Amino acid sequence: MKTAASLEDLIESLRCLPGVGPRSAQRMAYHLLQRDHAGAQRLANSLACALQHIRHCEKCNNFTEEIVCELCRSQRRDPVLLCVGEMPADLRMMDQAHCNKGQVFGLMGRPPPLGRIIA
Repeated sequence: MKTAASLEDLIESLRCLPGVGPRSAQRMAYHLLQRDHAGAQRLANSLACALQHIRHCEKCNNFTEEIVCELCRSQRRDPVLLCVGEMPADLRMMDQAHCNKGQVFGLMGRPPPLGRIIA
């Protein structure tokens, strides 16, 4: 039996998520279509809205709807200190844990090992 093209596209689209293989993507697609139309619509709307409004902060690379994020606008941050994180999720976690009083910066990925940098 041939699967509908739009269903195949949905399954392939879900596979872009980390840790989601073909079987998991298929289960998610069928769940959304069979049991959770409202959840599927909310997911579609939220993703469309995020893609339209979310950008990178000009100072730290964090995700924000503003030009400069709330972390960078905060007056309680020590401008002499800088804490570097791998991803925006790391910056958020450090802020929630109150373990950093300085400015932050997100690398947007893992840097290469120092031994592999060629100058």
